[in-house]
Amino acid sequence: MPALDAVAEPEEPSAPAAASPADIASASASTPSEPAPAASTAGPAPTAESTPAADPEPGAAVGSGSPTAPGTAGPGGVKREPGRVLLARVVAGVVGGLALYAAFPSLNWWPAAPLGIALIVAALHGTGPRRAAWLGYLIALVFLLPTLAWVRPIGDDVWLMLVATESVFYAVMAALAALVFRLRAWPLWFGGLWVAMEWARSQVPIGGFPWARLAFSQSESLFTQYAALGGAPLVSFAVAGCGALLAYAVVVRPRAEGVWRRAVPVALALAVPALTLALPRPGDEGRTVNIGIVQGNVPGRGMGFLGDEPAVVLKNHSNETKRLAQAVREGKLPKPDAVVLPENSTDIDPYRDPYAREIIQDSVRDVGVPTLIGAVASIGEEYRATRSLVWDPVTGPGAYYDKQHLVPFGEYTPFKEIVLALWERASLVGRQSIAGDKPGDLKLGPVTIGAVNCYEVAYDDTVRGTVRAGGTPLVMQANNATYALSNLPTQQLAMYKLRAVEHNRAVVAAATTGISAYIRPDGKVSWQTRELVADMNVVKVPVRTQETIATKVGALPEWALMLMGAAAAGVAAWRGRRRGDRMRND
Repeated sequence: MPALDAVAEPEEPSAPAAASPADIASASASTPSEPAPAASTAGPAPTAESTPAADPEPGAAVGSGSPTAPGTAGPGGVKREPGRVLLARVVAGVVGGLALYAAFPSLNWWPAAPLGIALIVAALHGTGPRRAAWLGYLIALVFLLPTLAWVRPIGDDVWLMLVATESVFYAVMAALAALVFRLRAWPLWFGGLWVAMEWARSQVPIGGFPWARLAFSQSESLFTQYAALGGAPLVSFAVAGCGALLAYAVVVRPRAEGVWRRAVPVALALAVPALTLALPRPGDEGRTVNIGIVQGNVPGRGMGFLGDEPAVVLKNHSNETKRLAQAVREGKLPKPDAVVLPENSTDIDPYRDPYAREIIQDSVRDVGVPTLIGAVASIGEEYRATRSLVWDPVTGPGAYYDKQHLVPFGEYTPFKEIVLALWERASLVGRQSIAGDKPGDLKLGPVTIGAVNCYEVAYDDTVRGTVRAGGTPLVMQANNATYALSNLPTQQLAMYKLRAVEHNRAVVAAATTGISAYIRPDGKVSWQTRELVADMNVVKVPVRTQETIATKVGALPEWALMLMGAAAAGVAAWRGRRRGDRMRND
């Protein structure tokens, strides 16, 4: 990357002209990429303008004097950023955040993601950490508010608190990015910081929230195939790096060979997605299985999706299973080897309730093959488990998988005493769920499926662990009834598609209200339902056993990218501190 090794020119005075599209580029290029050499003792003492002290915040006067006019030097000799440049940064950041939103479902304009990153980088480049932090927070708000609007059925207050919390991670990342922009090859380090930010928000608080990761906007794009090499983290890195390269071509200050300093990063940015066209794809292994998919629908909407009639969700899915059995007998559908129902397809515990047990047994006996039921099973008198339960037409309930990543405030209540005292809605959780501790490899008819439950499809380790345990195809059970007709079902479908490519596995998805679907190992959707309708089908699914590189190496690429970004931020901070110490000594 010869063009990325160049050092930006020192800052030049800004002309007192009207704002222009080049404002951000001019301001960004004013921040040196490398520390200035130490001044000779015989020469003039360095000034704050030629050698910035400890990263002064652009736009903030140094010392105790009064504010200065835009574009002039303050009492400490540090130049204040013109107001029009700050406005241009804000506009670029806001447009970049909106572009990221447009890349996600339901809009699915995937090229908007690298373009959005380019605008975000341009907005941050050349600022100090403090300004970058609040710009990053603003950008995150603009991006996450519409992207996570599906949370609103729970309550606008929950939606706003979630977005406000998640935006903190973007603010920290932006502050660190302001440091690494001073290093050579900074598009690489920025990509590593983005991966680290997404990892952090997938871990904390209360189990993390890995939705709206950059990779999940690229489930059907030129970047998708990177998932087979390094999983979702590598896809996020590729998109972030591509966008940063585009920004580099704009913010770099050209010299005599300026055309090359712009052309090379643009060429590299275009090469990043294009390289996936040369990646080999796993081939078919010649084995298939017929799997029935049932979507029974629910009577209510939002938080009251269960309706007022007891066992209605159970009856809906039982009736739809019988309708599938009838279609098979009439020759309208091929005979299934197994059938899959969604998460919470029974709203009554079949272990404890004879009525629920008989309804399930009757429908499974009618279809005549092992069926995967989604049940909420009681554990003692106080707890429960969200369970994927294999139901045999003869012997009844058998092997099961308990959901590992539970939904906070949906399946359990963190800080229960405090939360229940503050929010009455928290009592709707009822019994607290207990997380499982084993992968979802379940024998279902002629195959060992990989069961994954709803929310946890966003967690890399859960899906990967299930595949490594022998699960093929992947079976995603979901209950999206609370969020029907929001942008959650489409975002979840995008995750299914990325996971299919990541692990070279077909994905069979069953949801109570939609979207139920069959996704091929190449990430293409072969069949899907509409939302809020009862539907069913039997699909022929390839059984793949070959593992991708991503499945084999696991989290290693993610850790390598994170450490790369963190190390770059550490080096940049250390250099900034040395620069400040040198100034104080002089």
